[in-house]
Amino acid sequence: MILFLVLIFAEILTPLVLRQHLFGKSKPLYYISIVIHALLSLWLWVLFFELALYNSFFDNPQHIWLMLNMTGMICGVVAPRIILIIFHFNGKLLRRNSGGHINWVTNTGLAFSVLIFSIIATSTLHGRFNFKTEEVTIKIKGLNKDLDGLKIVQISDLHLTGFYHHKKVLLDVMERVNTYKPDLILNTGDFVSYGWREFAGNDTILSVAKSKYGNFAVMGNHDFGTYQPDFTQADRANNVLLMNQLIKASGYKVLNDENTIVKIGSARIGLIGIITMGRHPDITHGNLTNAISGLDSVDLKILLSHDPNQWEEDVTGKTDINLTLSGHTHGMQMGILTKTFKWSPSKYFYPHWNGLWKKGEQYQYVNRGLGVLAIPFRIWMPPEITLITIKGE
Repeated sequence: MILFLVLIFAEILTPLVLRQHLFGKSKPLYYISIVIHALLSLWLWVLFFELALYNSFFDNPQHIWLMLNMTGMICGVVAPRIILIIFHFNGKLLRRNSGGHINWVTNTGLAFSVLIFSIIATSTLHGRFNFKTEEVTIKIKGLNKDLDGLKIVQISDLHLTGFYHHKKVLLDVMERVNTYKPDLILNTGDFVSYGWREFAGNDTILSVAKSKYGNFAVMGNHDFGTYQPDFTQADRANNVLLMNQLIKASGYKVLNDENTIVKIGSARIGLIGIITMGRHPDITHGNLTNAISGLDSVDLKILLSHDPNQWEEDVTGKTDINLTLSGHTHGMQMGILTKTFKWSPSKYFYPHWNGLWKKGEQYQYVNRGLGVLAIPFRIWMPPEITLITIKGE
C-alpha cells in the first residue's frame, strides 16, 4: 500500500513539475519529456500490477524476475522522480511570496534525476552482462611438479533468475569458460536466490562448461531456501535435496562438508567443500574439521567456502589449506574497480570482498559473482570469471 501511494504521488506530481518548468521555455522539450515519462510509467505500472496479481510459487523465476525489475524501476525511475519533485517544490517554497520557482534549483534536481536514471539504465542493460575475466597467478612453495601450471576457473553467485530472459548470455559465458581449457572448474555457490524452481532448465546450460579433471561446487546460503518466505522446514529440507540433484545435473560434484581427491599425474589435490547457511550477520558454516578429515597426504589443499569471512575465522593459522575460494559479496554490485583502486560498500561487512589475499603461505581469492541479487544492475562492479594458474615457487 505504501509503495502504491508513493507511485501515485510521483505519477501525479512529476508531469506538474515538467509543465511548470519546461512548458514556457521549450514546448518541444516539454512534450518529449512527457512522452518519456508516459512510456516509463506504462512499464512501471505493468510491472506493479503483474506483481500485485501474481499468485503462484514465490521462487518461480518469473516472479523473481518481476521483483528484480520492479526494484530496478524504483531505483532508476521512481527515486529520480521524487528527487526532482523535492528540488522543484523546495524552490517554490523559497519563492512562496513572489510566486514561481527557482530555475537553478529545479535544474539541479533534473540533472540529478537524469544522471541517476542514466547510470542505472546503463548498469542494467550493460553493466550486469559486462563479464570480466580476472587472471590470477598463485605461487605455492614445494608444489608437486605435476601441478605446475594447473588452471582453475572459479565461478560463483550465479543467481540464475537474472538470466531468465537471457539464456543465450549464460550459454555464452559457459562457452567462454571452455575456451580457457581449465583443469578444474570450481563453483562457490548461490546458484539461486530463493528456491530450486529458479533453476528452470538452466542445468543443461551450466553443464556445457567442462574441465579436464572435473567440476566441483558447494552450496551458498541462498541455495538452502533461507530467503524463501513460504517454505516450511519440510520444504527447506526438500529444497536441499532438489538443489543437490540440480547442481549435479549441471555437471558438478557437490561437496557438503566433505572432501574428494583429484589425481593429476603423481600429484593428489584435496578439494574440500563447506556448506554456508543463514543470513548476515548470522551466517553459519559447516564442520570444517570433518570436511578436511583424511587429507593429510595430498599435495595441494583447496577449500570451497562461500562466505569469505570464514577464511580468517576458521582457516588461516588453524589449518594447512593452501587456497580458499569464496564468493558471496558480489562487491555489493556497486563501487569503484580500477587497476589501481578498489572500493565497495561491501568492505564494511566483508573485509575480503574481492580479489587475492595472502597470510603466511595461505591464500584466499574472493570472486565478485556472475549474477545479480535484489537489484538488476551492477554499477562499476562487473561480474567475474576467475582464471587461476597455480605455479611452483
